[in-house]
Amino acid sequence: MNANLIERETLIEAPVDRVWPLVAEPGFWVADDGSTAGTVAREGETTVAKNERYGDFPVRVEKVQPPTYLAYRWASAFPGEELREGNSTLIEFTLTAEGDRTRLRVVESGFAALDGSDELRGGAFKDNTDGWAQVMASFKTRAEAPSV
Repeated sequence: MNANLIERETLIEAPVDRVWPLVAEPGFWVADDGSTAGTVAREGETTVAKNERYGDFPVRVEKVQPPTYLAYRWASAFPGEELREGNSTLIEFTLTAEGDRTRLRVVESGFAALDGSDELRGGAFKDNTDGWAQVMASFKTRAEAPSV
């Protein structure tokens, strides 16, 4: 097991043009329901994803290649701190069309470079490994829900 990299993917019963706007909401994976709705990823911009339970997380948009790739940086192990070298990981989302469905792949990397103890890095890796399984299931449900 590589304790520096988390990889997850899911097949969503919806086309890329429906999935893309949801992935392009900075911080959607940690923000409270609806709090990121309507935001759009713009390269170089930083927003704050607010989560009542876990805290506030600055999220910077690193790269946007519509409608197939987005990269964000966030400081999951350091809630409330400004993003800097040593406190953030990179999250990459790749969308691939498979007929009328979309394969969504997420890769989060950079845990080994986090400042702090081995315990902090290991805890962040474990928390996010568990978290991505939940996030991907929830995101799939949201993306497949009928439009209102």
